[in-house]
Amino acid sequence: MEFKDYYKILGVERDATEQELKRAYRKLARKFHPDVSKEADAEARMKELNEAHEVLGDPEKRAAYDQLGSRYRPGQEFRPPPDWDAGFEFSGGTPGADATGFSEFFSSLFGDASRRRGGFRARGQDHHAKVLIDIEDAFQGANRGITLHAPQVDGQGRVSTRERTLKVQIPKGVRAGQHIRLSGQGAPGIGGGPVGDLYLEVRFNAHPHYRADGRDVYMDLPLAPWEAALGATVTAPTPGGAVEVKVPPGVQSGRKLRLGGRGIPGNPPGDLYLVLQVVLPPADTEQAKTFYRNMARDLAFNPRSSIGG
Repeated sequence: MEFKDYYKILGVERDATEQELKRAYRKLARKFHPDVSKEADAEARMKELNEAHEVLGDPEKRAAYDQLGSRYRPGQEFRPPPDWDAGFEFSGGTPGADATGFSEFFSSLFGDASRRRGGFRARGQDHHAKVLIDIEDAFQGANRGITLHAPQVDGQGRVSTRERTLKVQIPKGVRAGQHIRLSGQGAPGIGGGPVGDLYLEVRFNAHPHYRADGRDVYMDLPLAPWEAALGATVTAPTPGGAVEVKVPPGVQSGRKLRLGGRGIPGNPPGDLYLVLQVVLPPADTEQAKTFYRNMARDLAFNPRSSIGG
Protein backbone atom coordinates (compact mmCIF):
# COMPACT_ATOMS: atom_id res chain seq x y z
CA MET A 1 0.00 0.00 0.00
CA GLU A 2 1.34 3.43 -0.98
CA PHE A 3 1.18 6.60 1.06
CA LYS A 4 -1.32 9.06 -0.43
CA ASP A 5 -0.53 12.78 -0.64
CA TYR A 6 -3.98 14.34 -0.33
CA TYR A 7 -2.59 17.84 -0.83
CA LYS A 8 -1.12 16.83 -4.19
CA ILE A 9 -4.39 15.20 -5.22
CA LEU A 10 -6.24 18.47 -4.62
CA GLY A 11 -3.39 20.56 -6.03
CA VAL A 12 -2.98 22.77 -2.94
CA GLU A 13 -0.16 23.67 -0.58
CA ARG A 14 0.07 22.08 2.87
CA ASP A 15 -0.84 25.39 4.51
CA ALA A 16 -3.96 25.87 2.37
CA THR A 17 -6.90 27.50 4.13
CA GLU A 18 -10.32 25.93 4.43
CA GLN A 19 -11.64 28.15 1.62
CA GLU A 20 -8.71 27.30 -0.65
CA LEU A 21 -9.39 23.60 -0.12
CA LYS A 22 -13.06 24.03 -0.95
CA ARG A 23 -12.32 26.02 -4.13
CA ALA A 24 -9.76 23.46 -5.32
CA TYR A 25 -12.14 20.57 -4.66
CA ARG A 26 -15.08 22.22 -6.45
CA LYS A 27 -12.94 23.09 -9.46
CA LEU A 28 -11.62 19.57 -9.86
CA ALA A 29 -15.02 18.00 -9.10
CA ARG A 30 -16.53 19.93 -12.01
CA LYS A 31 -13.79 18.54 -14.25
CA PHE A 32 -13.90 14.90 -13.18
CA HIS A 33 -17.48 14.24 -12.10
CA PRO A 34 -18.44 11.07 -14.03
CA ASP A 35 -21.80 12.54 -15.06
CA VAL A 36 -20.18 15.31 -17.09
CA SER A 37 -16.49 14.46 -17.57
CA LYS A 38 -15.09 13.00 -20.78
CA GLU A 39 -11.82 11.97 -19.05
CA ALA A 40 -11.16 8.22 -19.25
CA ASP A 41 -10.25 8.00 -15.58
CA ALA A 42 -12.95 10.37 -14.36
CA GLU A 43 -14.57 7.95 -11.91
CA ALA A 44 -11.26 6.96 -10.29
CA ARG A 45 -10.11 10.58 -10.06
CA MET A 46 -13.43 11.62 -8.50
CA LYS A 47 -13.06 8.95 -5.81
CA GLU A 48 -9.57 10.26 -5.06
CA LEU A 49 -10.85 13.81 -4.83
CA ASN A 50 -13.68 12.83 -2.49
CA GLU A 51 -11.27 10.93 -0.27
CA ALA A 52 -8.77 13.79 -0.12
CA HIS A 53 -11.54 16.28 0.65
CA GLU A 54 -12.97 14.02 3.36
CA VAL A 55 -9.63 14.10 5.19
CA LEU A 56 -8.39 17.65 4.56
CA GLY A 57 -11.85 19.20 4.89
CA ASP A 58 -12.16 17.86 8.44
CA PRO A 59 -9.81 19.76 10.82
CA GLU A 60 -9.53 16.79 13.17
CA LYS A 61 -8.55 14.25 10.53
CA ARG A 62 -6.35 16.82 8.79
CA ALA A 63 -4.36 17.54 11.97
CA ALA A 64 -3.73 13.83 12.56
CA TYR A 65 -2.88 13.21 8.87
CA ASP A 66 -0.46 16.16 8.82
CA GLN A 67 1.55 14.77 11.73
CA LEU A 68 1.67 11.32 10.16
CA GLY A 69 2.42 12.70 6.68
CA SER A 70 5.47 14.63 7.84
CA ARG A 71 7.33 11.30 7.94
CA TYR A 72 6.36 9.89 4.52
CA ARG A 73 6.78 10.71 0.84
CA PRO A 74 4.05 10.29 -1.82
CA GLY A 75 4.09 6.78 -3.23
CA GLN A 76 6.28 5.44 -0.39
CA GLU A 77 5.41 1.97 0.87
CA PHE A 78 3.21 2.51 3.89
CA ARG A 79 1.70 0.67 6.82
CA PRO A 80 0.16 2.70 9.67
CA PRO A 81 2.43 2.67 12.72
CA PRO A 82 0.77 1.03 15.74
CA ASP A 83 -1.46 3.49 17.58
CA TRP A 84 -0.50 6.25 15.13
CA ASP A 85 -3.46 8.37 16.29
CA ALA A 86 -2.73 8.10 20.03
CA GLY A 87 -3.06 11.44 21.79
CA PHE A 88 -5.32 13.07 19.17
CA GLU A 89 -8.67 14.29 20.40
CA PHE A 90 -11.71 13.79 18.14
CA SER A 91 -15.31 14.90 18.53
CA GLY A 92 -17.99 12.24 18.39
CA GLY A 93 -15.46 9.39 18.15
CA THR A 94 -12.01 8.57 16.91
CA PRO A 95 -11.43 9.93 13.40
CA GLY A 96 -14.03 8.48 11.10
CA ALA A 97 -16.14 8.86 8.02
CA ASP A 98 -18.00 6.41 5.83
CA ALA A 99 -15.07 4.52 4.31
CA THR A 100 -17.26 2.88 1.65
CA GLY A 101 -15.67 3.36 -1.74
CA PHE A 102 -12.49 4.90 -0.35
CA SER A 103 -9.02 3.39 -0.68
CA GLU A 104 -7.28 0.86 1.52
CA PHE A 105 -5.02 3.72 2.65
CA PHE A 106 -8.00 5.72 3.96
CA SER A 107 -9.56 2.68 5.61
CA SER A 108 -6.31 1.77 7.35
CA LEU A 109 -6.27 5.20 9.01
CA PHE A 110 -9.89 6.19 9.49
CA GLY A 111 -12.19 3.37 8.40
CA ASP A 112 -12.55 1.43 11.65
CA ALA A 113 -13.92 4.47 13.43
CA SER A 114 -16.52 5.31 10.80
CA ARG A 115 -19.35 3.69 12.73
CA ARG A 116 -18.71 5.66 15.90
CA ARG A 117 -19.46 9.22 14.87
CA GLY A 118 -22.03 11.12 16.88
CA GLY A 119 -24.79 13.34 15.59
CA PHE A 120 -26.17 16.82 16.47
CA ARG A 121 -27.43 17.24 20.02
CA ALA A 122 -28.12 20.13 22.36
CA ARG A 123 -25.71 18.48 24.76
CA GLY A 124 -22.07 19.04 23.84
CA GLN A 125 -20.44 16.34 21.76
CA ASP A 126 -18.45 13.67 23.51
CA HIS A 127 -14.79 13.64 22.57
CA HIS A 128 -12.66 10.52 22.19
CA ALA A 129 -8.92 9.96 22.24
CA LYS A 130 -6.57 7.00 22.35
CA VAL A 131 -3.92 7.17 25.07
CA LEU A 132 -0.86 5.04 25.82
CA ILE A 133 -0.01 4.00 29.38
CA ASP A 134 2.52 1.62 30.91
CA ILE A 135 1.26 -1.86 31.72
CA GLU A 136 2.55 -1.45 35.29
CA ASP A 137 -0.09 1.26 35.81
CA ALA A 138 -2.78 -1.38 35.30
CA PHE A 139 -1.41 -3.39 38.24
CA GLN A 140 -1.22 -0.58 40.78
CA GLY A 141 -3.34 2.27 39.39
CA ALA A 142 -1.74 5.68 38.93
CA ASN A 143 -2.28 9.39 38.44
CA ARG A 144 -0.83 10.55 35.14
CA GLY A 145 -0.66 13.74 33.11
CA ILE A 146 -2.06 12.99 29.65
CA THR A 147 -1.37 15.44 26.82
CA LEU A 148 -3.94 15.55 24.02
CA HIS A 149 -3.76 17.26 20.65
CA ALA A 150 -6.77 18.85 18.99
CA PRO A 151 -7.13 20.99 15.85
CA GLN A 152 -7.99 24.66 15.88
CA VAL A 153 -8.86 26.86 12.90
CA ASP A 154 -7.70 30.49 12.84
CA GLY A 155 -9.50 33.46 11.29
CA GLN A 156 -7.95 32.72 7.88
CA GLY A 157 -9.14 29.10 7.92
CA ARG A 158 -5.73 27.59 8.57
CA VAL A 159 -5.55 24.48 10.76
CA SER A 160 -3.06 24.18 13.61
CA THR A 161 -2.81 21.96 16.66
CA ARG A 162 -3.36 22.94 20.26
CA GLU A 163 -2.44 20.89 23.29
CA ARG A 164 -4.06 20.40 26.63
CA THR A 165 -2.79 18.31 29.53
CA LEU A 166 -5.21 16.60 31.89
CA LYS A 167 -4.55 14.83 35.16
CA VAL A 168 -6.05 11.38 34.75
CA GLN A 169 -6.55 8.71 37.38
CA ILE A 170 -5.67 5.35 35.85
CA PRO A 171 -7.80 2.77 37.66
CA LYS A 172 -6.20 -0.41 38.96
CA GLY A 173 -7.14 -3.31 36.67
CA VAL A 174 -7.71 -1.28 33.50
CA ARG A 175 -7.40 -3.35 30.30
CA ALA A 176 -6.23 -2.46 26.83
CA GLY A 177 -9.26 -1.28 24.86
CA GLN A 178 -11.14 -0.13 27.95
CA HIS A 179 -12.41 3.48 28.11
CA ILE A 180 -11.88 5.96 30.93
CA ARG A 181 -14.65 8.57 31.09
CA LEU A 182 -13.78 12.13 32.08
CA SER A 183 -17.06 13.91 32.79
CA GLY A 184 -17.42 17.43 31.39
CA GLN A 185 -14.18 17.39 29.37
CA GLY A 186 -15.86 17.16 25.95
CA ALA A 187 -17.31 19.91 23.77
CA PRO A 188 -19.41 22.78 25.19
CA GLY A 189 -23.17 22.37 24.99
CA ILE A 190 -25.35 24.10 22.40
CA GLY A 191 -27.66 26.78 23.68
CA GLY A 192 -26.69 26.29 27.29
CA GLY A 193 -26.82 22.50 27.14
CA PRO A 194 -24.51 20.37 29.31
CA VAL A 195 -20.88 19.82 28.36
CA GLY A 196 -19.98 16.55 26.69
CA ASP A 197 -17.63 13.97 28.14
CA LEU A 198 -14.17 12.82 27.10
CA TYR A 199 -13.56 9.09 26.63
CA LEU A 200 -9.97 7.87 26.72
CA GLU A 201 -9.35 4.53 25.03
CA VAL A 202 -6.49 2.83 26.86
CA ARG A 203 -3.62 1.12 25.05
CA PHE A 204 -0.38 -0.14 26.55
CA ASN A 205 3.05 1.10 25.57
CA ALA A 206 5.26 -1.58 24.09
CA HIS A 207 7.17 -3.22 26.94
CA PRO A 208 10.52 -5.04 26.68
CA HIS A 209 9.29 -7.93 28.86
CA TYR A 210 5.50 -8.02 29.22
CA ARG A 211 2.66 -8.33 26.71
CA ALA A 212 -1.03 -8.37 27.58
CA ASP A 213 -3.94 -10.33 26.17
CA GLY A 214 -7.06 -9.12 27.94
CA ARG A 215 -6.22 -9.53 31.63
CA ASP A 216 -3.63 -12.24 30.98
CA VAL A 217 0.02 -11.20 30.79
CA TYR A 218 2.85 -13.07 29.05
CA MET A 219 6.53 -12.79 29.88
CA ASP A 220 9.60 -14.55 28.42
CA LEU A 221 11.69 -16.16 31.18
CA PRO A 222 15.28 -16.98 30.14
CA LEU A 223 16.82 -20.21 31.49
CA ALA A 224 20.34 -21.59 31.43
CA PRO A 225 20.58 -25.04 29.77
CA TRP A 226 21.32 -26.75 33.12
CA GLU A 227 18.30 -25.08 34.73
CA ALA A 228 16.09 -26.38 31.92
CA ALA A 229 17.63 -29.87 31.97
CA LEU A 230 17.88 -30.44 35.72
CA GLY A 231 15.13 -28.20 37.03
CA ALA A 232 15.67 -25.17 39.24
CA THR A 233 14.07 -22.49 41.36
CA VAL A 234 14.53 -19.09 39.72
CA THR A 235 13.37 -15.53 40.36
CA ALA A 236 10.92 -14.00 37.86
CA PRO A 237 10.54 -10.17 38.00
CA THR A 238 6.79 -9.95 37.37
CA PRO A 239 4.76 -6.70 37.15
CA GLY A 240 3.39 -7.40 40.64
CA GLY A 241 6.84 -8.01 42.14
CA ALA A 242 9.52 -10.68 42.12
CA VAL A 243 8.29 -14.29 42.37
CA GLU A 244 10.19 -17.52 43.06
CA VAL A 245 9.28 -20.04 40.36
CA LYS A 246 10.01 -23.78 40.37
CA VAL A 247 11.06 -24.96 36.92
CA PRO A 248 10.53 -28.70 36.38
CA PRO A 249 13.40 -30.72 34.87
CA GLY A 250 13.52 -31.39 31.15
CA VAL A 251 11.64 -28.32 29.94
CA GLN A 252 12.05 -26.97 26.40
CA SER A 253 11.89 -23.44 24.99
CA GLY A 254 8.30 -22.33 24.44
CA ARG A 255 6.76 -24.18 27.37
CA LYS A 256 4.49 -21.98 29.49
CA LEU A 257 4.25 -21.90 33.26
CA ARG A 258 0.98 -20.44 34.52
CA LEU A 259 0.90 -18.30 37.64
CA GLY A 260 -2.80 -18.09 38.45
CA GLY A 261 -4.22 -14.71 39.43
CA ARG A 262 -0.98 -12.80 38.82
CA GLY A 263 -2.15 -11.07 35.65
CA ILE A 264 -3.96 -7.73 35.51
CA PRO A 265 -6.18 -7.34 38.61
CA GLY A 266 -9.91 -7.77 38.18
CA ASN A 267 -12.84 -9.93 39.17
CA PRO A 268 -11.54 -12.46 38.34
CA PRO A 269 -7.92 -11.39 37.84
CA GLY A 270 -5.94 -12.53 34.83
CA ASP A 271 -3.10 -15.03 34.87
CA LEU A 272 0.61 -14.54 34.27
CA TYR A 273 2.22 -16.92 31.79
CA LEU A 274 5.98 -17.40 31.88
CA VAL A 275 7.19 -18.49 28.44
CA LEU A 276 10.41 -20.41 29.01
CA GLN A 277 13.36 -19.61 26.73
CA VAL A 278 16.52 -21.72 26.99
CA VAL A 279 19.56 -19.48 26.40
CA LEU A 280 22.96 -20.95 25.45
CA PRO A 281 26.13 -19.55 27.00
CA PRO A 282 28.40 -18.12 24.29
CA ALA A 283 31.38 -20.16 23.11
CA ASP A 284 33.61 -17.11 23.27
CA THR A 285 36.55 -18.53 25.21
CA GLU A 286 38.72 -21.60 24.68
CA GLN A 287 37.43 -23.05 27.93
CA ALA A 288 33.81 -22.65 26.77
CA LYS A 289 34.61 -24.21 23.39
CA THR A 290 36.24 -27.20 25.12
CA PHE A 291 33.13 -27.57 27.28
CA TYR A 292 30.88 -27.74 24.18
CA ARG A 293 33.23 -30.21 22.42
CA ASN A 294 33.17 -32.48 25.47
CA MET A 295 29.38 -32.21 25.64
CA ALA A 296 29.06 -33.19 21.97
CA ARG A 297 31.33 -36.21 22.55
CA ASP A 298 29.92 -37.42 25.86
CA LEU A 299 26.18 -36.90 25.38
CA ALA A 300 25.82 -38.28 21.85
CA PHE A 301 22.69 -36.13 21.47
CA ASN A 302 20.98 -35.73 18.09
CA PRO A 303 18.26 -33.00 18.20
CA ARG A 304 17.06 -34.02 14.72
CA SER A 305 16.46 -37.70 15.42
CA SER A 306 12.69 -37.21 15.50
CA ILE A 307 12.68 -35.91 11.93
CA GLY A 308 15.06 -38.49 10.52
CA GLY A 309 18.11 -36.22 10.61
